[in-house]
Amino acid sequence: MREPVRLAAQRPAVPRVRGSEVWMVVRVETIKWPPPVYAQLLAQLAKWRAAGNRVVGVQIDFDARTRDLENYAGFLKDLRRRLPADCRLGITGLLDWSSNGDPKGLDALAGAVDEVVLQIYQGRRVIPGYAGYLARLDRMKIPFRVGLLQGGEWRAPVGLEANPHFRGYVVFLLNPR
Repeated sequence: MREPVRLAAQRPAVPRVRGSEVWMVVRVETIKWPPPVYAQLLAQLAKWRAAGNRVVGVQIDFDARTRDLENYAGFLKDLRRRLPADCRLGITGLLDWSSNGDPKGLDALAGAVDEVVLQIYQGRRVIPGYAGYLARLDRMKIPFRVGLLQGGEWRAPVGLEANPHFRGYVVFLLNPR
């Protein structure tokens, strides 16, 4: 029997971050959300803001299959409609999207989110040959950041800084083993 879909907090308390913009990150295992999950997410967002955090957006961390981007975009458009008007929506993305993503699916994402963080790693390892994937970033019509792994290999591809959709980097921290 499958467990019901629910929102489970990964931290013991609401953070209190002063003076910085904050994104609330939600790790998602499915995009088939029942109405109570949306309500829980919005309640958690309100708690974070009530604690004095300047929460500017929600980032969905979901490993959507490259061939299923249009369906994922539909979920994201519905989620955006439910978020407060002043809340941005971002997602993490797979490197494969830039190389092998259907242009129609990529365009659908562009209409659903404010930015994507393309992860050049999987788990605790940098993806071998990541530069080859990044060479196709011209296909991405969405503002994006490159998600780097703390202590991981990184060489910026030629022309990255000139890409009109490039917005910088996000460093994903590793918990000690």
